[in-house]
Amino acid sequence: MAGANLIYGLGMLESGVTIDYAQLVMDAEFARMVKFCVPGIPVTDRTLAVDVIHEIGPFNDFLSHEDTYAGMRGQSSTKLIDRRVREEWTAAGATSLYDRSVLEARRILETHEPTPLPETVAAELRSIIVGAESELGVK
Repeated sequence: MAGANLIYGLGMLESGVTIDYAQLVMDAEFARMVKFCVPGIPVTDRTLAVDVIHEIGPFNDFLSHEDTYAGMRGQSSTKLIDRRVREEWTAAGATSLYDRSVLEARRILETHEPTPLPETVAAELRSIIVGAESELGVK
């Protein structure tokens, strides 16, 4: 189905009347997380750590096991969502997701340098614009 994996409306507020760059940055992060999950998350003895559970046993430390670290590396990672415990988050300034997104949007706007279009594409777009302006009588 064409467009089935399209995610629509990123950054839009008020039914698309308003675009909020911080909302766009947040929505892009959410879309990355969704796209990570859409293909499915494999459920196997390995991903469920069945052997590790038998090795460590109940009520013991799974978090420091190398298998846990290896599994975490393959999970979706976020840039803006802060998953620290409350005390660490508070000590770091207790910024909201929106506050961090505003800063990221500003950073992008100030530093991003888009890759120029190939000259053939730019020439074709100019030709389309000139043709449309001529057809509409725009000078």
